[in-house]
Amino acid sequence: MPQPKQLKKLARERMVRTGESYTSARKAILDHRPERPSARPAPAGSAASGREAASATESEAALPEGELPEYPAPEQVTQYDAGLWHRVLTQAGVAHPLTGQPLSEALLAGLAGGIGFMEFVFDDASTTTATVVTRAHPEPYTANLLTRSGTKVREQKTGSARLAAQYLDAGLDAGRAVVVRVSRASLPWMEIGIADEDEPVDVAVLGEHDEGELIIDDGSGELQLMGPEALAAARSRLKALKNWQAWVPSSGGPDVETLKRNILQAIEETTGRLLGTSDLNDLPAHFAPQVGITGLRTWAGQLRDTTSAQGWTGLLSEPGRLAHALDTVVEFLTDGRYGGPGGLRGLYADFLDEASELPGLERLAECSPDYRAVAGQWDELTDMIDPDIDPDERSGHFAAIADRVEPLAVAEENAATRLVEVLATISE
Repeated sequence: MPQPKQLKKLARERMVRTGESYTSARKAILDHRPERPSARPAPAGSAASGREAASATESEAALPEGELPEYPAPEQVTQYDAGLWHRVLTQAGVAHPLTGQPLSEALLAGLAGGIGFMEFVFDDASTTTATVVTRAHPEPYTANLLTRSGTKVREQKTGSARLAAQYLDAGLDAGRAVVVRVSRASLPWMEIGIADEDEPVDVAVLGEHDEGELIIDDGSGELQLMGPEALAAARSRLKALKNWQAWVPSSGGPDVETLKRNILQAIEETTGRLLGTSDLNDLPAHFAPQVGITGLRTWAGQLRDTTSAQGWTGLLSEPGRLAHALDTVVEFLTDGRYGGPGGLRGLYADFLDEASELPGLERLAECSPDYRAVAGQWDELTDMIDPDIDPDERSGHFAAIADRVEPLAVAEENAATRLVEVLATISE
């Protein structure tokens, strides 16, 4: 199939308009599919990425006692899971202990662990997949978010589809959005990217439609309808998930001291993982060189290696493997789940700024400019990766990518080290 001129540029522009991943946007252009409005990522470091609900909340009249706020639309979402839980907690009436505003996406993302790095290449008989994760990893992102939010969350698991439906109904009958974990490939409206085929994803069930179908928030900016049977099948497709669900039964949120303590714990974990000073949880030892700032340097070495079987030039000598691997890199860096604008560093800067508003944590704001600068470097790196590179030019392309990765590792190390130094001066 002949490709349009400037395909990469057209795909990037479509991503901005629709919120699609690079791979989905590129495929849609080639298939001549019309655009569908979606939740658009906020620019890296934009204050809107963490505070998009504040103006809407301020403009509402005070709600009668016991009445829940409306479920907010997803707007300016940077990180999918933090954005989803921002909306769910907002609808449940959970508020920041100082401002009275909803817990922002940026705050929740930071509490979840915020940022990290892992690079790993998976090679099988037909394809090579390059995984590049820039969010907190390998710690459980959503579990940490819920625990550190200081909110009472009712989590339930069961191997029984009948009980799972009863648990879901109980949350909906209480007037609360219920988050369920499903197979992404089982959502009939979803464009499945390379990284999504067997991935679980959390969606919020908001209630029942007139026709008996369930109303689903999948973060796209458009609410979807799904029959109860189809949702049950999507929940049970990945057996290990055991029909997991969670909802917020009350509007109680964290007090100031709990929130401060959890913020400091989250930052300590994040910096320890990036700098390699803490143990990796639930990862085999041989993954250690691929994680954190050490992982960035390992990746740069693989990119420059033109002679060994472990170098990217040798691993990706076949045109099909080359295109697939670079497609997955770009998708991971832009998908809003495992990566996002600015490697999620701009969102982390917003987190540090918001955290600094708590008494005793003022100095955290000194570190946010470092992460905004790093966010720019991540954007430059993402923009230069070209899945359509001529295979004969791959070594030069990989060397150019390494030229970006190496100073990025230095900037990441400097930013994390300074954050550790500031953290040491803060007492609870």
